[in-house]
This record gives sequence, C-alpha cells and structure tokens, in this order.
Amino acid sequence: MVAQNADHARAASALAEQASTIAADGGQVVQRVVQTMDAIRADSQRVTEIIAPIESIAFQTNILALNAAVEAARAGEEGRGFAVVAGEVRSLAQRSAQAAAQSKEIIRASDQSVRDGVDLVHKAGATMTQIVRSVQTVTQLMSEISASSREQSSGIAQINASVSQLDGVTQQNATLVEEAAAATSVLARQSEDLKHAIAVFRA
Repeated sequence: MVAQNADHARAASALAEQASTIAADGGQVVQRVVQTMDAIRADSQRVTEIIAPIESIAFQTNILALNAAVEAARAGEEGRGFAVVAGEVRSLAQRSAQAAAQSKEIIRASDQSVRDGVDLVHKAGATMTQIVRSVQTVTQLMSEISASSREQSSGIAQINASVSQLDGVTQQNATLVEEAAAATSVLARQSEDLKHAIAVFRA
C-alpha cells in the first residue's frame, strides 16, 4: 500500500511539473501578446499623427480653392475654366478632409479597443503569473510528498527486514527450547534410572 502511495505521489509530482511547464509557457505567450498589443497601439498613435498634417493640408487647400474661385469669379468669362478647376480642387480637399476625419475616428475607436485589449491581457498575464506560482508551489509540495513517501517506503522495507530477521531468531530460539526440553527429559529419565540403580545396591 505504501509503495503504491509512493508511486502515486511520483506520478502526481510529474503531472504537477508538467502543469508548471505549461503554465510558464502560457505566461510567456501572454507576455508576447502584451508586447504585440503595445506595438499595435504605438502604430495607431503614429498613424493619427500622420493624419493630423493631412487634415491641415486639406483645410489649407480648401481655403486656397475658395480664394481661387473668388478670383475666377472676378475675372469673369476668362476665369470660368479656372473656376471649374478651383471648384474641383475644393471638392477634392473637402473629401480628403472628410476621409482623414473618418480615418482618425476609426483609429481612435481602434486605439480604444487596443487599450481595452491591453488591459485585459495585462489582467490575464497577472492571473497567469498567479497560476504559475500556485502550480510551482503544488509542484514543490508534491515533490516533498514524493520524497517523504520514498523515505516511508524505505523505512517500512527496513522494518519488514528487521521483523523477518526477528522471526528467524525467534524460530531458532524455539528450536533451542525444544532441544533443551528434550535434553531435560532425557536427563530426568537418566536420573530416575540412576536412583533405581542406587536403590538396588543399597538393598
């Protein structure tokens, strides 16, 4: 029974060590995810910084196109073609500004999602760290239990050997006692015979 318990303890210790390795690997994966999320967030911020000048350029282009349209209107018939071009430029600038604003809004929403994701991953990382520590503690305990079981098994084996040795000595003593009893019986008979012989001589 003790040997079986020792085997079970060794098996449990091996499983605990395996779980500790898996948990540690999971912790490393979470850390890599955190780093990736941080990199994505940094890239989003850089894109937002790039969009800001585009918005400014679109605004300035819109103002210039508006001024050009005013000047074309003043020029009358000669400026009509230029007014058409200025109107197209202004329309393009407005669409560019709208696209930049939409992109900025999308990136802002994406950045918020990334920020929420980073927070969740950090929490997952903290939880994984706690799991790793708990599993390591269990692994240490199982290792100690396994060692204690081995010592207990070894101690019981020594006790069994001593009991077997004691049984052998007891059997030897029993044999000696039987031999001594037999010898005593023989001596008693010889003593009786000797008494009878002495009695005969006295008569």
